[in-house]
Amino acid sequence: MAAVDIRTSILDAVLHIVATEGISGVSNRRIASDAGVSLGSVTYHFPSQSDMLRAALSRFAAEETARILELVEQYRDQDLSAEDAAAATESIAQDIAFVVERIAPFEMFVAAGRDHELHQIAAECFAAYDSLGVAVLTALGAPDPESVASYLVAMIVGLQLRRLATGIDNADVASSILLVLKGAAP
Repeated sequence: MAAVDIRTSILDAVLHIVATEGISGVSNRRIASDAGVSLGSVTYHFPSQSDMLRAALSRFAAEETARILELVEQYRDQDLSAEDAAAATESIAQDIAFVVERIAPFEMFVAAGRDHELHQIAAECFAAYDSLGVAVLTALGAPDPESVASYLVAMIVGLQLRRLATGIDNADVASSILLVLKGAAP
């Protein structure tokens, strides 16, 4: 296996373990076992677990940012109604919902609150979410989308956290989004 493949396998294992057991479940032996690599490969590629967690969050953030920026381009220069924007935003929220495979990044965002080196990585990911919010609000014709986008993102993340914490998917995301969008529209 090539070094890049080994590193990717290790990071995939880290994200899977964090998603299923939390950060406290991460151990080099468990990572090696899940990744199908030697224990020496884990310590060769990542001198510490902090390095692994940073690399895993960085990789997630880069992939998420690229994916979100592609979505931004889809909404740029569109003339959306509030209902269309709410439906599009709900679809995106469902796509980025914190299901088991998305719990790992969420836990690592919380870890970023404790690890100063993760702040910038998390900020870049949230900036991509904000850019998508700006694109949707701009397409809606909101007068100052930059001032509203982070609140829209926070509401969606909060609804997703509620869904994750309770296991109940009863939040009508589209209606909540529509209220914010109508308040932001001219």
